[in-house]
Amino acid sequence: MSTDTTMTTAANATDGSAHTIVLVGHGMVGQRFLEALAERGLTATHRVVVLCEEPRPAYDRVQLTSYFSGRTPEELSLTDAEFITAHGIELHLGDPVETIDREARQVTARSGLVLTYDTLVLATGSYPFVPPVPGKDAEGCFVYRTIEDLLAIEKYAKARATTGAVVGGGLLGLEAAGALKGLGLTTHIVEFAPRLMPVQVDEGGGAALLRTIQDMGLTVHTGTGTQEIVTGGDGAVTGMKLSDGSELPTDLVVFSAGVRPRDQLARDTGLTVGERGGITVDDQCRTSDPHVFAIGECALASDGRVYGLVAPGYEMAETAAATIAADEASFTGADLSTKLKLLGVDVASFGDAHGATSDCLDVVYSDSRSGTYKKLVIGRDGELLGGILVGDAEAYGTLRAFTGSVPPIAPEQLVLPAGAGAPVALGPSALPDSAVICSCHNVTKGTIRGAVTEHSCTTVPEVKKCTKAGTGCGSCVKVLGQLVNEELAASGVEVDHGLCGCFSQTREELYEIALALRIPSFQVLLDRYGREGARGGEGCEVCKPAVASIIASLAPAIGASGYVLDGEQAALQDTNDHFLANLQKNGSYSIVPRIPGGEITPEKLIVIGEVARDFGLYTKITGGQRIDLFGARVEQLPLIWARLVDAGFESGHAYGKALRTVKSCVGQTWCRYGVQDSVRMAIDLELRYRGLRSPHKLKSAVSGCARECAEAQSKDFGVIATANGWNLYVGGNGGATPRHADLLAQDLSDAELVRLIDRFLMFYIRTADRLERTSTWLERIPGGLDHVREVVVEDSLGICEELESLMAAHVAAYRDEWAETINDPEKLARFVSFVNAPDTPDPVVGFVPERDQIKPDLPLLSIGRRPSEALEGSAQR
Repeated sequence: MSTDTTMTTAANATDGSAHTIVLVGHGMVGQRFLEALAERGLTATHRVVVLCEEPRPAYDRVQLTSYFSGRTPEELSLTDAEFITAHGIELHLGDPVETIDREARQVTARSGLVLTYDTLVLATGSYPFVPPVPGKDAEGCFVYRTIEDLLAIEKYAKARATTGAVVGGGLLGLEAAGALKGLGLTTHIVEFAPRLMPVQVDEGGGAALLRTIQDMGLTVHTGTGTQEIVTGGDGAVTGMKLSDGSELPTDLVVFSAGVRPRDQLARDTGLTVGERGGITVDDQCRTSDPHVFAIGECALASDGRVYGLVAPGYEMAETAAATIAADEASFTGADLSTKLKLLGVDVASFGDAHGATSDCLDVVYSDSRSGTYKKLVIGRDGELLGGILVGDAEAYGTLRAFTGSVPPIAPEQLVLPAGAGAPVALGPSALPDSAVICSCHNVTKGTIRGAVTEHSCTTVPEVKKCTKAGTGCGSCVKVLGQLVNEELAASGVEVDHGLCGCFSQTREELYEIALALRIPSFQVLLDRYGREGARGGEGCEVCKPAVASIIASLAPAIGASGYVLDGEQAALQDTNDHFLANLQKNGSYSIVPRIPGGEITPEKLIVIGEVARDFGLYTKITGGQRIDLFGARVEQLPLIWARLVDAGFESGHAYGKALRTVKSCVGQTWCRYGVQDSVRMAIDLELRYRGLRSPHKLKSAVSGCARECAEAQSKDFGVIATANGWNLYVGGNGGATPRHADLLAQDLSDAELVRLIDRFLMFYIRTADRLERTSTWLERIPGGLDHVREVVVEDSLGICEELESLMAAHVAAYRDEWAETINDPEKLARFVSFVNAPDTPDPVVGFVPERDQIKPDLPLLSIGRRPSEALEGSAQR
């Protein structure tokens, strides 16, 4: 067994008596098959071996294009190494099966590895169809199927292409076109059919989709095919000849004209295959050999169809696993409903979308201005048979679940936009328990209700884990959330969404109250809107800092002081804000002066060095391109700040739930790859948003090119330069649960970028929960990124002017907290260790030497005493 191609070796791999299951292929369907085996306990009783052609384990091919929006191949992975190890699965990467000997029940891999099987499962998927046109193998021609394909396209596009063409206007074709556009190429789509996505949408839907895509700057050629790929003297692509006689100049061609089942292994070994391809299987997914199964896109199901969607593949995987476990299961066909976002456009189809049922009727709503097209196919008896949604697929989850039944309201009310007809109160509660909510995993409404009532699930993540609903394409998550909340309410479970025991309102509601009524005081807010038993009290450790943050972020708009140590505000702050510095483990504090964009002069560097030397501080470069000074006693803080402020520094707000840093690379000023001045932009942004109090800390970065040296996609808001301006990413973070930021808008001017960040930050501050990072907020808020984009980019709620005004007020009212403090004798009085002995330092705070600096002295069981080896005189520093 080759160690370089084996991910995990099972402990029972050498046990010749174990029943051996060999899985050929490790895509999405293959991984689901392994999970189904594990769920039935078969991995504990069988030896399971996987032979995979690709160099990486199973990944989310449905979300493949998200790679160009910042998701890494690792984030696309569907394979948990712990799962593979825990179940003793032998996973061989980059070692595909080349021959099958059915008589001996053996497979031979490319490496020469020979395995004997009791059960063989073929999950070889499909391969991209490339039209047999001259020049199809020229340099610059690609297919769009795997991560390796994407990496190759990206490399070639950045090095040699300015124009790209996609052959095929179906699902993958439009995704490929989006990828090329994202790479900055002038993009063309060539589709032989008379409309885009001919399988999923009808003529009306295709027209709406065409208009929207053309408005994005893409050129679409429908009703024409590719005749020849034209090449230059070096053999690389220079253009395409089309069947209408025209020629299209292009540097790069992506073939995405459909897929074909990968059934060659089956053909070579004599298994029955369909006339047009696909390994023939029965209702249990068995091939013509009872010891061999086929699942996913390589299989021709018993209904005579090859299914190219992931949901039917999952059903086939579960059927095969159940059959191997001697359980009853069958796969006789599947729902072909699908909902996708292609080039930012929602497209969905479900049921009998094209109206093939006799005597059916169409109910159609079309708005060419907004690019919206909705069609429902209705039977003579009022039964919902299917439909097509383009531009607005919000109702997809509910409509698909109603397919096959008579909806409780008139069909036209299901397609009319809000305000254009009678109000519609149709939600998941109207669905029968038999309605399938998650088609990827075939999870019904009844199963979801059972997760709440029988398994005590109270949140969507808990229901996901219990039922697998919402863990596939994700299109059902909104309906899933509604069902969970409705079932909790129906069960009499009272979920208190209040901020704490003092307030029944959420943080968002308290923000709106303070803003609308201009309430600048915690006590007033508590006395008027607190719970009955909390009014007249002092609040708690939860609500005091939360309300303090709300008041600080709204200060200019509601007439409050923006200085957090003024009056009542001072008593609301936690330890760090209370002293405008970060408390460390031995009772000392750290100080971080602001260094906007990471840019600093030699003179300021010298000042920091002198301050650290004179006060005996430990110094360290932070990950945010700043310098942290550790080991200051509370009484030393104002003295250190005075030195720093005199040199032109100000507070870096490392202690507060506020903007921390805006990192930058050196950008086009110094770097040969830079396309914009990232340092200037980082400085501008940091100076604009400094001191902005928010539900949680904020971090940002600006990268001067797509090489992303500033790591902008791991920040709450990150900016990446393009040749045409700036791309804005939001909702990222590092730490224990890292998340790549999502692309909010692209190719923005300086003014457009600042305006969108203003709106995004103020909308986040307005609607986030207490201590909720932007990443968590973005995943929690109904509608997620799409809703945030509608609000801050498209102004769907009509609040953008107010958001911009609130930010402008913050910028105009900003004051440095360090400078405010050192110039106020009353405020300076708080910076002592002992109120009754202000000149006495805390004797517990001590230090010992390490690597020419200091570290905290933390003697065990000797509080108030310091060992003799402590730094001499450190108690007086």
